[in-house]
Amino acid sequence: MSGEISIRQVASRADRKAFVDFAWEVYRDDPCWVPPLKDEVHGLIDPKKNPWFGHGTAAFWLAEQGGKVVGRISAQVDELVQEHMAPGTGQWGMFEALDAGTAEALIKTAEAWLRERNMTRALGPISISIWDEPGLLIQGFEEPPMVMMGHHRPAYRQWIEAAGYDKARDLYTFELDIRIDMIPVIDRLIKSGEANPRIRIRNVDKSKFDQEAAIILDILNDAWSDNWGFVPLTDAEIAYAGKKLKPIIVEDLVKIAEVDGEPVAFMITIPDMNEMIRDLNGELFPFGWVKLLWRLHKVATKRVRVPLMGVRKSLQGGRMASQLAFMLIEFTRRVCVNKYGINVGEFGWVLEDNQGMMSIAHLPGAGINHTYRIYEKRL
Repeated sequence: MSGEISIRQVASRADRKAFVDFAWEVYRDDPCWVPPLKDEVHGLIDPKKNPWFGHGTAAFWLAEQGGKVVGRISAQVDELVQEHMAPGTGQWGMFEALDAGTAEALIKTAEAWLRERNMTRALGPISISIWDEPGLLIQGFEEPPMVMMGHHRPAYRQWIEAAGYDKARDLYTFELDIRIDMIPVIDRLIKSGEANPRIRIRNVDKSKFDQEAAIILDILNDAWSDNWGFVPLTDAEIAYAGKKLKPIIVEDLVKIAEVDGEPVAFMITIPDMNEMIRDLNGELFPFGWVKLLWRLHKVATKRVRVPLMGVRKSLQGGRMASQLAFMLIEFTRRVCVNKYGINVGEFGWVLEDNQGMMSIAHLPGAGINHTYRIYEKRL
C-alpha cells in the first residue's frame, strides 16, 4: 500500500464502526485472537453508556492510507488518575496498527492531544482504564487470552519502545492445574481456618446481586487502594460493572469471606467467556445471542479465570489475610474440579511488585503464562 498516512479523529457513527471493526483486519490471520463482542467495544467508547466518562475524557483516531484504515488509537485524561496516581498523567490505548510508520504517527497524535491538556507523562497502552484492558502483551502469544485480557501483535513492543517508551510496570497472569492439591503447609492453614468459628466462606446470592456486588467492589476499592495504578471505581461504575458481570456469575464460583459476620475478602472466578464467544465473530445478532444465552445456562468451559480478588487493607500483612486467600482459592478449586470437571485456571493480572499477591499466585502447579507491560514516557 502506498500513499501518505492521514490521521483523523473519530466523529461519526461510521467512524466508530470503522474504529471497532479494524481489529478484525489486524488479527484475521492470528489463530490466538478471540473476536470480542462488538457491542461491548462500542459500549466501552460510548460516553452515553460507559460511566467512566463521568470522570474522564477521551478522543479516538483512525489512521488511513490509500483510502483504507491502517491503524487506530485513543488518548484519555482521567480526573481520578490525576488524584490517585500523579497530576499530569495521561494515557493512551485501543492501539492497533499495520506497520511501524502508522504506529509512530498514531502515538504522536495521542501525545499531542495529551500535551494540549497539560499532561506531562503518558502511560500506555491502557484501554481505556486500568479496570478494562491494561498493558501490552509481550509474552504468551502462543495461546488465546482468557476473558477480559488482551491479545496483541508481537511487533507492537518494538514500535512502542521506538517511540521513546520505557517500562512502567509488568502485569502477570498465572496458569495452573487446579487438580493439584495444596502443599501441606498451606493445607494446614486452610484446615485451621475451616475450624475457626469466626470465619465463614459463603457463595454470593444472585437474588441479591446488587447488594453483593456493592460489598465486593467496596472491599476491592479498599484492598487495592495502595497498588500502583489504582483508581477507585465510582458508584456508577460499580453499578455498571455489576450489570455486565451478572450474566456470567456462577454463585458457587464467587465467594465472600466473613470474619465475625463482616465481609472482609472476596474472590471472583468466572468461566472463560472467550470459549463461549469465539465462534460468534463479535456478532450477537441475528443468532449469536441465542447461542450465548444457551451456553450461559451451564458451566461447560475448559478453563476458568480469577480476575479479581481482595482482602481488606486492615488485615493485609497478617496471617489472617493469607489464610482467607488460600481458603477462597481452595473452596473454589474443589467446586471447579469436583462439580464442573474444570482442570485449568488462570489467576491475575498481578502487578510485578505486589509481593503479597505474587506469593499467593505461585501456587503448586502455577506458572506465568502471559506478561503484559504498561509503558511510560515524559511528554
